[in-house]
Amino acid sequence: MARSKHQSVNDYIAARKAGDADRASQIAREVGERFATRTTDGSEAVELFNATLTVPFASKAN
Repeated sequence: MARSKHQSVNDYIAARKAGDADRASQIAREVGERFATRTTDGSEAVELFNATLTVPFASKAN
């Protein structure tokens, strides 16, 4: 996935690639809250959704 214009989406992708489920969930909640309160135009949520579908979630190394 190409770099997003939204820092939150870039951070979400990095968290997924690092296997950081807590951080990825936190970012998704924050984006959802912004969308629900209409403090974003919706493009952020769309890009986050697309990242969810296209960026594999890595396993954390033990």
